[in-house]
Amino acid sequence: MKKIIALALLALTSPLTAHAATLTFPSDEPVASITIPDSWKPEEIDGGVQGTSADSAVYLSAEVASGKSIEKVVTGAIDFLAKNKVTIDTSTQKETPATDVNGMQMATLEWDGKDENGPISVGLLIAQLSADNALVVTYWGDKGEEDKHDAEVKAIVASIKPVE
Repeated sequence: MKKIIALALLALTSPLTAHAATLTFPSDEPVASITIPDSWKPEEIDGGVQGTSADSAVYLSAEVASGKSIEKVVTGAIDFLAKNKVTIDTSTQKETPATDVNGMQMATLEWDGKDENGPISVGLLIAQLSADNALVVTYWGDKGEEDKHDAEVKAIVASIKPVE
């Protein structure tokens, strides 16, 4: 994820995939928007959106965390990963300091891990949307395959914006 944030900063003015959906979420009271390529089959979930690359090598979800502490947000995201049979190697944790993207502070945590298909990269990106809302982007991708999607992922991250 560290390289994803760095790449996203470089891609802020880059065009996204020609066919992409811009989603605002949650739909009842939108606080953020994100653009995900149509080939990722973006869909709304409770409090956010998700998508998976066409080859299923990368999964990404973005959910709004309202009024929760960062510790609770991270714990909830790790619980979500466990429910999806993703394990992380906590000894590999890397943290990227907060960086400004689209007027929001974004920071990442990343780990090595595994899922049903083998070794993966796992990341959490936390973006401060406002004083009351944070956005948690959960990401995991197959080792060796996720690099094929760097351009798409950096464009997705760079597209995240608070809704005014």
